[in-house]
Amino acid sequence: MTTHRIGLVVPSSNVTVETEIPALLSRHADARFSFHSSRMRMHKVSPEELRAMNAQRERCIDELADADVDAVLYACLVALMAQGPGEHQRTEAAVTEQFAKTGRRPAVLSSAGALVEGLAALGARRIALVTPYLRPLAEQVVGYLESEGFEVLDWAALEVGDNAEVGCIPGDRVMTAARGLDLAGADALVISACVQMPSLDLVAPAEAEFGLPVLSAATAGAFALLRHLGLPTVLPGAGNLLAADRTVSAAR
Repeated sequence: MTTHRIGLVVPSSNVTVETEIPALLSRHADARFSFHSSRMRMHKVSPEELRAMNAQRERCIDELADADVDAVLYACLVALMAQGPGEHQRTEAAVTEQFAKTGRRPAVLSSAGALVEGLAALGARRIALVTPYLRPLAEQVVGYLESEGFEVLDWAALEVGDNAEVGCIPGDRVMTAARGLDLAGADALVISACVQMPSLDLVAPAEAEFGLPVLSAATAGAFALLRHLGLPTVLPGAGNLLAADRTVSAAR
């Protein structure tokens, strides 16, 4: 069985994505994975720290190129979405070019782009989401998704600015926020629009409770990694996006 090397570019204070992505991909029936991270210093989720963090990207990519990874995930959704529409495409193109200079051509993905890709794979156009961010950053995430053609029907911001604290947000607080959303007419719910806010144990129960597809930055990231590695996008217990019989919403 082939082992695929996954590179993760993560904020220094992020601990969740290195738990949830491996946990998800360990469920794959046909492949094994190893995980290799490079970290960018960031503690407060603020525009200033996000810009400073993004400036460290080139060092991280050089480190992952040395590891000869098969795929890389730039794992901070808001860091890209806060820079304005289309930033995930610009960043992915820049990273691809940087790898090419070393003679390597891994699949290059970002959490921001993976969420867009996952929603599109579900055929979802009308969505709701839960974010951990302070309201101004949450508004930028909403605006970014709307610039990608989605209609955000309702959303919640949990107003947590310390990234380490984001990793400790309890699931019942996330579910309470989701229950407060108006989901009428929604094609999908993003239960966690952040790779640091824990979501893995919430996706399946939320689908059962709300009766619509539920995904998170983590499940979308796993989906995109599998898809771009040419592997079946099926992981048990990870929600409709990663189900063998994925349901696609009719175009609205």
